[in-house]
Amino acid sequence: MTVPVPVAVTATVRSLYAPVLAGAAVLSVAGSLARVPAAWSMAGLAVLLPLLALVARWSPVRSGSPAAALGIVAVALWPAPLVRDQGASWLEAFGAAAFWAVPGLGAAAVGAHLRRQASQTRQAVRDARRHQQLELARDPHDFVAHDVSAILVQAQAARFVADSDPRQAVRALERIEAAGLSALASLDRTVHALREAGGGPAAPTPGLAELDALVGRFEGGVLEAEEEALASLALAREADTAAYRVAVEALTNVRRHAPGARTVRVTVRRRPDGIELAVTNTAPPRTPRPLRKPLARRRPAGGGTGIAGLRERVAAAGGTLAAGPAGAGGWRVSAVFPAPAGPHG
Repeated sequence: MTVPVPVAVTATVRSLYAPVLAGAAVLSVAGSLARVPAAWSMAGLAVLLPLLALVARWSPVRSGSPAAALGIVAVALWPAPLVRDQGASWLEAFGAAAFWAVPGLGAAAVGAHLRRQASQTRQAVRDARRHQQLELARDPHDFVAHDVSAILVQAQAARFVADSDPRQAVRALERIEAAGLSALASLDRTVHALREAGGGPAAPTPGLAELDALVGRFEGGVLEAEEEALASLALAREADTAAYRVAVEALTNVRRHAPGARTVRVTVRRRPDGIELAVTNTAPPRTPRPLRKPLARRRPAGGGTGIAGLRERVAAAGGTLAAGPAGAGGWRVSAVFPAPAGPHG
């Protein structure tokens, strides 16, 4: 059974490395000047070199640098008095000191290398957490915002036709229910992602397989998909998820910026350079019919990652995104993803 070491105890022990090294270095230099036996000096080296590596790895730079310098000097100088006692010149003594400085510098370099690797690992962990936070932030925007905007549109429609056409009002309520369930599923995926960060199981993210249901919940949406684009030439996981998000964001933008567009067409087709998903809408009517009463205060414009965030996501999946006018006041969003090799690739 492994007994965990308290963090405070570990930090206390590491704080002692620098003063212990400094003390050992002073004792080593004093012993060399006092002409202690060579065996004792070699035993001192066996202590100094590991301490040098530990200080370079763990000690703060402010306290560790002077201690490491003392340790390297002690390792380098121990043979100098012995060489001088044997009648060697000062130049030869300096050469011996330079030779023995190499192990000290090597021990410090090993510790510094381990310190740098640990710093890079911590930075990689921070970057990964930041990326995960951005992913979690995009999920509510990409999915929940789409479903909430659908609920608002359908609620407005139900209020408008409630008296004149109750059947249409019931259909709008059914769409509100479906959008609410979809929003709950999106929130569940976000919670699963948080649990995955803590070591729990992950929930699958939607892809092109759910595109038909997504378009079906959109009033006036039409899906045109080639069979081979959806089946035999299935996209990679990242691209599949990114393609679905493109469709969600584009349809959400139609509700926000082109309410009442006569036609909204979602197409999935194979191209020589991959698989394209496009969402095209016609221009909204110039004079939409007003509601009898405002349902709620209008939401502020914007409010999410939008096209810029989509472009980053699509690029990360190896694709390209284009958005622009589609003629006669319409708008088109198109994403092209590389298709894996297949029977037609």
